[in-house]
Amino acid sequence: MMRWATLAGLIGLALATWLMIDHGWSAIAAALAAAGWGVVWASAFHVVPMALNARAWQLLVPVLRRPPSLGTFTWLVWVREAVNGLLPVARVGGEIVTARLLIKQGMRSAPAVASLVSDMTITIFTQFVFTLIGLAILLCYGDVQDLVLRVGVGAALAIPILVAMIMVQRIGFFGLFQRLVRAIAGERWAVLAGSGARFDSAIRLSYRRPGRVVVSFAWQLAGWTAASLEIWLACRFLGFPLSVVQAVLIESLIQAVASAAFVIPGALGVQEGGFLLLGGIVGMPPEIALALALCRRARDVMVFVPALVLWQAGEGRRLLAAR
Repeated sequence: MMRWATLAGLIGLALATWLMIDHGWSAIAAALAAAGWGVVWASAFHVVPMALNARAWQLLVPVLRRPPSLGTFTWLVWVREAVNGLLPVARVGGEIVTARLLIKQGMRSAPAVASLVSDMTITIFTQFVFTLIGLAILLCYGDVQDLVLRVGVGAALAIPILVAMIMVQRIGFFGLFQRLVRAIAGERWAVLAGSGARFDSAIRLSYRRPGRVVVSFAWQLAGWTAASLEIWLACRFLGFPLSVVQAVLIESLIQAVASAAFVIPGALGVQEGGFLLLGGIVGMPPEIALALALCRRARDVMVFVPALVLWQAGEGRRLLAAR
């Protein structure tokens, strides 16, 4: 799996490099130079959507005597996005890492995993809604019927996945997994698979507070919208002002493209092509669109690399303490 992910990443990197060279690297570099420190400020704004997503996740945690703070959840979201964005983990490794970190914070495994599963589910649903918003904005532009059709088909294909997620959680995924292990490998390995009923019960409990689920959905959608302001800010600094609606259009469909290309680490090449295509729809010159794509890559480095370093430093300290 790692070998295929590495190969896909190298192909994506080659595609991104070719796009930069083909559209004039000097013009792209000039646009980035004109933005200057604006790239840093636009990247730093990413703390806002991370905090909004952290609040959405925090609302899904069962009532505890000493629940983790918003700062703790913001740190967990930071690590989760860094792992999913920079490492070849098919955009799911961050959830595994943060579940472990949340348990290290003192939360029991069942409520920790339940809050994470419900947060992932709501994230996917809100991204679906956010993509539909982008598709509605795209309909306002002429000569994009083919693109609208492709995005619409992709959104339609996501509906069975969303329905399946709900059904699996209602049936009880962890209990089903434990029964499957018992049937294949016997009782001994079923014990090692964990207490599925306990996890499934905790997941169902997290949905029994519909008010919190709805508010969490709203916070998640606010987080997606706030991420659009990164695009808006970066374009202002690059010298090509966008409206907020245009920024929402680009961000919503770029996120959809990146999710569809989850097998490619960091959606290398695919994301750059998406910026080029969507930038052209709103009248953005190719060099500005690719400079905007590089701003997004710069944000990943400036914001996510420190999270990976701090996470690994913490893991190292725990390992030394255990020894």
